[in-house]
Amino acid sequence: MRVALVGAGRMGGIHAATLSRHPDVDSLVVADIDNRRARAVADRLGATAAPSVDEVFNSGADAVVIASTTTAHPGLIRQSVRAGLPAFCEKPIGLDLPESMDTVHDVRAADAVLQIGFMRRFDAGYLTGRGLVRSGRLGRLHTIRTVGADPAPPPASYLRISGGIYRDALIHDFDMVRWITGREVAEVYASGSDAGPSMFGDVEDFDTAVVVLVLDDGTLVAATATRCNGAGYDIRTELCGESDTIAVGLDGHTPVTSVEPQRPRPPDQPRRSFQERFASAFEAEIDAFLQVARGELDNPCDGRDAVEALRVAEACQLSQQERRPVRMGEIPGF
Repeated sequence: MRVALVGAGRMGGIHAATLSRHPDVDSLVVADIDNRRARAVADRLGATAAPSVDEVFNSGADAVVIASTTTAHPGLIRQSVRAGLPAFCEKPIGLDLPESMDTVHDVRAADAVLQIGFMRRFDAGYLTGRGLVRSGRLGRLHTIRTVGADPAPPPASYLRISGGIYRDALIHDFDMVRWITGREVAEVYASGSDAGPSMFGDVEDFDTAVVVLVLDDGTLVAATATRCNGAGYDIRTELCGESDTIAVGLDGHTPVTSVEPQRPRPPDQPRRSFQERFASAFEAEIDAFLQVARGELDNPCDGRDAVEALRVAEACQLSQQERRPVRMGEIPGF
């Protein structure tokens, strides 16, 4: 296959490396609005740098991977549709809910292919957890608890374009909850704090947030996120049922130290980044996309899934602003 990649930043570099070593990819073309950055990634991997982003869609590619800044996603998805190219796009589709919904309408009207990059759907632990929940092994699921913790804040320049902690970080948890349970979110209450580094308050974002979700079957979800977890990168989900409780992301690298007299050893090497934690999942989602592009696999995460996760993030933002629970019926949807 001939694959084009748009965006040669942090996520673009991850996907470029995966594509360059995939046995089904014969050639890789890399583009970025910063042509020097595109050339640097292409040269490092033995790929080709396109002279411009627009040229990618006339390069003879069989599929396109979009890893640009989020604000560019809708336009690039539409270019892919017009070019007849199956597209993989990093989450979210966009920062604006109406535009994201319009983009998905355009994709569906053209009967085009769009897969969204929620990589946790391809992580071995999350896949096992979902299977156990769906099998009934846990009994009635009554509580879900999620932890999302970055060891250090991202650059201030990134915060300005990220969309905020609900759309950028917790949106993964919102997607996970829907995917694992097969249920929809009915109500949201969210609260955030910018008591950490001043750059969060400067861009009206939060360094730490807590969200309570009520699912349509009454299951309760407590989702937490912080950008300031010096102990290490920590992504966990606890799934609590009447018959059993399981944890995803709890292993010898989990940056949590017990203070009990009889306690397990603290982690020797806590993970420091999402790239390390989800390396296998990133490879699996790209492999799945190539199969989807060839018509060999049903789409594991389409645009409607992305919009539903974004709707929950929008409800969180409204709840934070108005300091009240928000029913999902208040947020426009399909």
